[in-house]
Amino acid sequence: MTTIDRPIPDTPPAAGAPGRLGDKVFGGLSRGAGILILVTLGAVGAFLVTEAWPALTSDLTQLDGGDTLLEYVGPLVFGTFLAATIALMIATPMAIAVALFITHYAPRRLAATLGSFVDLLAAIPSIVYGLWGITVLAPLFADNIYPFLADHLSFIPFFEGPALNSGRTMLTAGVVLAVMILPIITAISREAFLQTPRLHEEASLALGATRWEMIRQAVIPYGRSSVISGAMLGLGRALGETIAVAVILSPADVYSVNLISNQNSNTIAANIALKFPESFGLEVNRLIATGLVLFFVTFIVNALARRIANSGFSGADG
Repeated sequence: MTTIDRPIPDTPPAAGAPGRLGDKVFGGLSRGAGILILVTLGAVGAFLVTEAWPALTSDLTQLDGGDTLLEYVGPLVFGTFLAATIALMIATPMAIAVALFITHYAPRRLAATLGSFVDLLAAIPSIVYGLWGITVLAPLFADNIYPFLADHLSFIPFFEGPALNSGRTMLTAGVVLAVMILPIITAISREAFLQTPRLHEEASLALGATRWEMIRQAVIPYGRSSVISGAMLGLGRALGETIAVAVILSPADVYSVNLISNQNSNTIAANIALKFPESFGLEVNRLIATGLVLFFVTFIVNALARRIANSGFSGADG
């Protein structure tokens, strides 16, 4: 009679074994880190609410400008979303194109080099982007692009003009923000495109599709949700950007969609950076109240981006 040797199952480690102790230590550290993040987030929110409460409950019409809190924060919220939207519209198509070139067109060595350079863009300080925008982009746009837009496309409200000679406009700020969020969207899109199953790509090519048709049919649908989540993470970065916008923009407390004139809506973060050093008393509380609004906006945007990433990063939508 033939006997079959069966492997003896591993016995679980004893309660005092080193493996069990390591699991407990690691689990405790991980749980503590998660709790610390929640406590920090709650502390920041509590601080903003506490400091903003006097502005939320007081009459602010006696302050500079005589505006209520809603009248004061309205143009700032409008300008914040306008600048971030411009950046997103410019950066997202460019990021997708760069990610596709790195993953499906460029030679391996060039792709690695280009990917490293794109990632390095995220390490450049904001003030450097601001100085680059005001010393390079602003004069370039003011001399060549803005006069053309004002002369030939003035029937569009965005380019109604007159063009600002200094180039310190909302459009310049939006272009700089687009460069700043480009690495975020590119990195997430690149990783999503690289995770496309090779079998899907080969099947599309085997059916006679060209490389672009294969990308359009297999790669882009697979990474669609990741591209969207990356774009929303970039939007969150653009909404909260401070120094670069404060250096470039020549703001006014108005609602304006004219992107090339001197009537530019300010952003919340730039307004706080510019006015906080000279403010005191209730004016400080009003600025913190606008920061509370920005806190909730960016929190909602990033939470929504995380939800989209968790629901479709694995390619379930493709």
